[in-house]
Amino acid sequence: MKKLLLLLLLPISIFAQTNTLSEESLKYANSITEGDLKEYLYVLASDSMKGRETGAIGQRKAAKYIANFFKEIGIPTYKYNSYFQKFKVRNVRRYGKWKKQANKKYIKGENIIGYIEGTDLKNELLVITAHYDHLGIKEDSLIYNGADDNGSGTSSIMEIAQAFMLAKNEGNGPRRSVLIMPVSGEEKGLLGSKYYAENPIYPLENTIANLNVDMIGRIDDYHDNSDYVYLIGSDRLSTELHQISEDVNKQHFNLELDYKFNEEDDPNRYYYRSDHYNFAKNNIPVIFYFNGIHADYHKTSDTVDKIHFKKIQKISRYIFLTAWELANRDERPKLD
Repeated sequence: MKKLLLLLLLPISIFAQTNTLSEESLKYANSITEGDLKEYLYVLASDSMKGRETGAIGQRKAAKYIANFFKEIGIPTYKYNSYFQKFKVRNVRRYGKWKKQANKKYIKGENIIGYIEGTDLKNELLVITAHYDHLGIKEDSLIYNGADDNGSGTSSIMEIAQAFMLAKNEGNGPRRSVLIMPVSGEEKGLLGSKYYAENPIYPLENTIANLNVDMIGRIDDYHDNSDYVYLIGSDRLSTELHQISEDVNKQHFNLELDYKFNEEDDPNRYYYRSDHYNFAKNNIPVIFYFNGIHADYHKTSDTVDKIHFKKIQKISRYIFLTAWELANRDERPKLD
């Protein structure tokens, strides 16, 4: 009888512990709009950004644009009156995706630090990332605009930053601190996130999770509508994080959460190929949000006119509410 009573009470206690979503949090999620996402992405994927190659003028221009956005929404500067965590690192080659630059020993780049301080749990940190760099201008003199890769993810976390600041300005800021961090150097070998993991603004042991957004604006060949997102890594280190993510989706979105690429024997090895991996290898739970590869991947044809903005809006709201839950619940997600 006691065992039965415990089983009956357990779901209630878990719900009370994990569910911090409210009408106010939904209001902030709904502040993430197609119109704003279009505004950011049309700038980031414009020819004026010259493909945003790390170390090139276009990437630095994109960094200034995002930093100015952080300033406009009220996020304070990080250090020395700047939003930039600058790095200078050697190039690498990994899994055949990134090629060494023939004439450069080092690559310079900037991560952009959007730090939103928490309240009673401010010494714990949730990190939300997206790489804002792309391929630049190649030998054919054509600009690789990278609208989906990864203008879509960058626009998403800019809107998520705006939603958290709206909450904070209304006296409903997160309990834990939240770091919104667009990173560069991903296309060169995850260099920006690697540098951050080696030089964090808070000790890594204080980081409760990383939510990484990389390509969420298109539809791949495995789906016939936009109402899906691939999740990678959510259960690799913390089944509790995975369950939180699942619960938020079931309560509010009913997206198809596709785990096709989360299998450990996935030949694409996507788990190792975006910026979340530099957190995961430091034993920090992660979720990687991804729409899959499409015909325009790493081509000049990855342009804004092919983006599904309703898809980005819905996934961004989902990510925000997952982040809200993680930032405000009593306990951080437990490692398995």
